[in-house]
Amino acid sequence: MRNLRPNTINSKQIPKELKKWLYASGSLTQQLTDLARGDFHVERIREHYQRLTFADSKWMLMPYHHVAWVRETHLYGSEREPWVKATSIFPILSLQKKARIFKYIRNKPIGWFLFQRTDPQCERRVIQLDDGWTRQSCYTWHGCKFIVQETFLPAFEQFIRQH
Repeated sequence: MRNLRPNTINSKQIPKELKKWLYASGSLTQQLTDLARGDFHVERIREHYQRLTFADSKWMLMPYHHVAWVRETHLYGSEREPWVKATSIFPILSLQKKARIFKYIRNKPIGWFLFQRTDPQCERRVIQLDDGWTRQSCYTWHGCKFIVQETFLPAFEQFIRQH
């Protein structure tokens, strides 16, 4: 992923309100929808192609020279400010298989498709970026590998502290 400057962290540094969100399994889409009592939507920011970073290619066990389709979105709950900034990285090899559906979902959340009747294999790491606390998940879904990065924004942290 580009523009990543993770800081070295230990779990004691993570705000207690965020810890369960950073390490939760299952669909973040469903979890945010439940928290917002059904008020949830996705706003696409940008979709583009880029070469895999060395770190991402290594994590997905993909050749470094491969290109990926990248989708950047904001996830909104019941507030006007976005709660999560999500970046999804789909190597071209995955888009030639079942994961090609993700290229055409427009403003629908990836979680609606990813967790529908499946429980994908997930490897996760938690880091702190300039934008906020972030979880990076490397999924294996129907033989396709891809990364979903979700950064919890200040508006989300404020919401969960107040509720």
